[in-house]
Amino acid sequence: MQIRIATRKSELALWQARHVAEKLEALSTVTSVSLVPLSTRGDEVLDQSLQKLGGKGLFIKELEVAMQADQADIAVHSMKDVPAEMPQGFCIAAVLERANPTDALVSASNAALDDLPAGARIGSSSLRRQAQLKARRPDIDVIPLRGNVNTRLAKLSDGQYDAIVLASAGLERLGLEARITEELPLEKMLPAAAQGVIGIECLDGRDDLLDTLALLEDPVSKLTTEAERAVAATLAADCQSPLASYAVIEKNVLTIEALVASADGGRLIRDSVAGRKSDAGALGVAVAERLVLQGARELLAGEAE
Repeated sequence: MQIRIATRKSELALWQARHVAEKLEALSTVTSVSLVPLSTRGDEVLDQSLQKLGGKGLFIKELEVAMQADQADIAVHSMKDVPAEMPQGFCIAAVLERANPTDALVSASNAALDDLPAGARIGSSSLRRQAQLKARRPDIDVIPLRGNVNTRLAKLSDGQYDAIVLASAGLERLGLEARITEELPLEKMLPAAAQGVIGIECLDGRDDLLDTLALLEDPVSKLTTEAERAVAATLAADCQSPLASYAVIEKNVLTIEALVASADGGRLIRDSVAGRKSDAGALGVAVAERLVLQGARELLAGEAE
């Protein structure tokens, strides 16, 4: 079997695609794997916010078109960028073992978040990160930041920001973990759903591929991803909403924590539930419903206006 992988052209996206390619090449049924690098609108338009452009789904649309046109067989994504509701005809065929799920502060002065001076400029275009940063440090200024990992680090070095926030997993995958000033603990920064998880997408009718891709699935990551994405699906939130969720499994118990916030950090709703890991999706729905009872829908509606 020959498999063509559609991928974005960024250094991190190519690393993830090559990582999946190595795992596929180790399977006896796979004879060759090739990459199909593509440019997406999300990568090309950097002077507008993702909210105005249409959300992080812009990073995957062109890859899906390539699969529909038989130019590629699968696409590799950071699961935190994948909308909770998959478009008709597509599915996530497998998710790999989760890498570091946390967010990382990279500071020009090597100062931790709590030690940054009043008025510090922190770069992030994520409403989820902005809300949690402002909830902890209302005195700081969160400034939009777009571009790939190295572009963002270069803007920090150029003095445009005092610090920036990036996913720890991305920095570690690119060998840039030494740049991390502070790995933000969960009480400071709850991550995006499925942050640190690589997912493999394909057409849902590709029965010839699904069995092969299933061999790469990590069972723990599958359940935590299902629970976390169920929160966003229940709240009809997208990848750019000020929403966070994180699930862990200990023995047979899955615990999921989630939060919804106002972008200015002035209001933050946080709750958690626990139950059997086999009920992963239902637990995600349950914690979302607990947030709804505390005003989550109204909070998200206010941010969408």
